[in-house]
Amino acid sequence: MARDEPLLAPRTSSELSSLRNEDEEDALLTGQRMNRNEQSRGWVFWRQVGLFTWALVATVAVIIFAVIYQHQVIQKQGSKSTWGPSGKPTGKRNLIFMVSDGMGPTSLSLTRSFRQIELGLPPDDTLVLDRHHIGTSRTRSTSSLVTDSAAGATAFACGLKSYNGAISVLPDHSPCGTVLEAAKLAGYMTGLVVTTRITDATPACFAAHVNQRQYEDRIAEQELGEHPLGQVVDLILGGGRCHFLTNLTQGSCRADDRDLIQVAKEKGFHYVDDRDGFDALSLGVDSKLPLLGLFAEKDIPYEIDRQHVKDVYPSLEEMTRTALTTLSKATENSDKGFFIMIEGSRIDHAGHGNDPATQVHEVLAYDKAFAAVLEFLERDSTPAVLVGTSDHETGGLATARQLHKSYPEYKWLPGVLTKASHSSEYLAGRLREYLDGNGEKNNRVAQRDHIRKNLLEAGLGITDSTDDEVDSLVDLTDRASYILADMISRRAQVGWTTHGHSGGYSLVSISRRSISFIIFMRRVANWAFHLGVDVNIYASSTKDAWPLVGNHENTDIGSFIASYLDLDLQSITKKLLDSGLWSGPSSKVNASNTVDEFSWMGDPLGDDIRVDQLDSYHGDFRKRSNDNGFVSTQRRSCGCADH
Repeated sequence: MARDEPLLAPRTSSELSSLRNEDEEDALLTGQRMNRNEQSRGWVFWRQVGLFTWALVATVAVIIFAVIYQHQVIQKQGSKSTWGPSGKPTGKRNLIFMVSDGMGPTSLSLTRSFRQIELGLPPDDTLVLDRHHIGTSRTRSTSSLVTDSAAGATAFACGLKSYNGAISVLPDHSPCGTVLEAAKLAGYMTGLVVTTRITDATPACFAAHVNQRQYEDRIAEQELGEHPLGQVVDLILGGGRCHFLTNLTQGSCRADDRDLIQVAKEKGFHYVDDRDGFDALSLGVDSKLPLLGLFAEKDIPYEIDRQHVKDVYPSLEEMTRTALTTLSKATENSDKGFFIMIEGSRIDHAGHGNDPATQVHEVLAYDKAFAAVLEFLERDSTPAVLVGTSDHETGGLATARQLHKSYPEYKWLPGVLTKASHSSEYLAGRLREYLDGNGEKNNRVAQRDHIRKNLLEAGLGITDSTDDEVDSLVDLTDRASYILADMISRRAQVGWTTHGHSGGYSLVSISRRSISFIIFMRRVANWAFHLGVDVNIYASSTKDAWPLVGNHENTDIGSFIASYLDLDLQSITKKLLDSGLWSGPSSKVNASNTVDEFSWMGDPLGDDIRVDQLDSYHGDFRKRSNDNGFVSTQRRSCGCADH
């Protein structure tokens, strides 16, 4: 029988065709007759809606469960699935942890452009750090969305959050075991290398426990072994000699007459305190442990200034090479390796001072030290990983600045910074010396001439200073370093938002495999994910630091260190808690002639100190008064020493 239409001709469809097809399928599957009445078609429609709704809800639930599950798995650093192709290392190993205190992502942009301009390099030339960037870290503390170095370093050392000012002490006034302490008790050799005081917040958090970072005398005692766990640091290199000297000697900043240098020697430390002593170590070839090297009364000078006194102070790179060779040599016949924390400490200080020329030199010095560690890893036979990050960003740095009310230019000028030969801090000191001496006090013209020629032109390369700028240096000498830094910042069109730290925090940790879903939910719910700036995480390779790829809490870095070295931080914390009645030199005896629990950590915190709650708005929004119209004079003391 002939067809009235071609075999492949499209068939007419109707609004009932889909229902008809489903009726036919139901009949085939159930053996029941088809019922094509309106009631049946309505039931099928609502059944279809129900099935779709159920499928949608189930799909969303599964995705949410997957996000939560993957996040929990990633946090379990011991899981082999998180360690990348090579798996978690076994046997003898070393871990080098580097901290670039106060260095945010913009610090890298600033330094990279500066280096390209200064050396005439192409735009695609990068820093060593740029080639080892693997992730970012969120930095809030328990008491503020803007952390300080103490809370930031406690997160690295203990893998736990705490309040601003805490040195490896938790908000409940209890000590937490650190990765350095755990490493030492597990048989590893340990070290600390910094360019600031060795008693400053970051190094202190690895080898001491005090309620407030200001207790630097007590931190010095604990770093030398007056500690519930005994001596936990084998190598110490940095500044801060004044906290080890008895207050009966010149250059001491201790509150008592204890001579910790003598205490260190009695404990077997080999002590060096000058360039000759450092050079005698032969970059670690002739070093012996334990080693205490204190090369400055307080902080080692900024790198931009240290370059003029290389015969007095070692660089961060030199101390790094010395420390690595020393520890490697000391562990060559051991089945355990070493753990060391190396800090580019004064990047933070340059940020506090809003001094861009000084900051680029500090970042470059840190970059050289980072490269030195990579070189060590290449030639050393022991498996190891280098991990680096910052505790926070300082200064709210921006590589752009609007100088006028008119629409801003899209530029910043690194060439301005290349002309600087000294830090604003150094030049402010020279200004004070000049004014405290003769200073030609009654001759403002002579003062202007001296300051322009010997400070601004010679030190910062500024040749177009105004009389108002120069006069502000004379009239507001206590703020001279800020004024000098602002002068060069404006000319380079570098911006700053604060003399303090900036925040970096995410409300949600994003799983690498769930980004599309998170973006969808963010659009639907209008969630806010980030407050402030996160800081970068660097590593020698993603293969060995796979768990830190992506965005993380700063506590995840401490957990990674513990997991990589197979350390049990909880057992160390238990030892510290069990030593609550430890009667060390810093413990206090109460009225009943017994030792107060945890008194070795310093005075208990008062009720006015915030430890586990965020602050709120108190109506402070007004711009402070302007003394003489110059922008820098609006800034009062920033408390930069408390970083």
